[in-house]
Amino acid sequence: MSTEQMSGTGDGLRWFKNSRSGSDGGNCVEVAADRETVRVRDSKAAGAGPVLRVGRDGWAAFAGLAAA
Repeated sequence: MSTEQMSGTGDGLRWFKNSRSGSDGGNCVEVAADRETVRVRDSKAAGAGPVLRVGRDGWAAFAGLAAA
């Protein structure tokens, strides 16, 4: 599994999505990080939909549990 970088949307963040999501967007999320938070959004609504913001510690805990 790998990730691909998405083009910018004017928010100054670099958004990434899983390369397995396909060229049509698929059922995937995109993830971006800044110094304090990790942000998650629906790839089908990029730029127009809601964005979930999670602290880096919370994201690390989530990712650790998801990988277990």
